[in-house]
Amino acid sequence: MPKMKTHSRAKKTFKVTGSGKIKRGHAFTSHLMRRKSKKAKLRLRHSDLVKKCDEKRIKLMLCI
Repeated sequence: MPKMKTHSRAKKTFKVTGSGKIKRGHAFTSHLMRRKSKKAKLRLRHSDLVKKCDEKRIKLMLCI
């Protein structure tokens, strides 16, 4: 069997924490920021963890 290739977009988008969880950035941050409140922009700035139901699929894309 050949080696599995890592999904190129996934390796740029997701980071694996020390405990094996997967971090992700928030969507809706690239433009149209004037209409968002300061509170909403502040929440979008911080990273978040991937949901448990999506974790298996992303780990396959990252070859973990």
